[in-house]
Amino acid sequence: MRDPQKHEEFDRLAYEMAPIGLVLTEDRIIRACNPAFARMFGFDREALINQSFAILYPSFEEFVRIRDVGVRPLRETGRYTDERVMARADGTLFWCRVRGHTLTTEGDPLARAVWSFADLSDMRPITELSTRERQIILHLIDGRTSKEIARILAISPRTVETYRSRLLAKFGAANVVDLMSRLGSMPV
Repeated sequence: MRDPQKHEEFDRLAYEMAPIGLVLTEDRIIRACNPAFARMFGFDREALINQSFAILYPSFEEFVRIRDVGVRPLRETGRYTDERVMARADGTLFWCRVRGHTLTTEGDPLARAVWSFADLSDMRPITELSTRERQIILHLIDGRTSKEIARILAISPRTVETYRSRLLAKFGAANVVDLMSRLGSMPV
């Protein structure tokens, strides 16, 4: 039989000493986070509590877009995963891997959720990209076609193709697989 007091201490140690950022949110408001999460974003832990996740995004538009993209898989499977660009307290941008699990079985999956964040800075340096370029890249990573991306972003397929061509030229890539490789070992 396990000692409940020891079990509680192990749980606390796992949370406090985890090598990745862990955060509990309610309606995209940070309610609890571990030290690794606060360090990753360059904040004091206390400064993050009760703050909107919006302060950690490069723009409010991206904060809204990620919500719109993530709600469906959270509702359907209870889980969501992506790799995205986030912003530190000093305004610098960095890539991170995000994994989430909703704790809400009925209604809004963002009402309460647990998230993990892994800093990918060492593997994937930031290249100056516009918000739209980042959006296009994220959808290309997911294997979407230009038509699918256009439908999701409410733009024309020709506009998506223009962005895609610019990205290929910007990174000297021959095709999308080469582009993903040049962006820093992104999964393809």
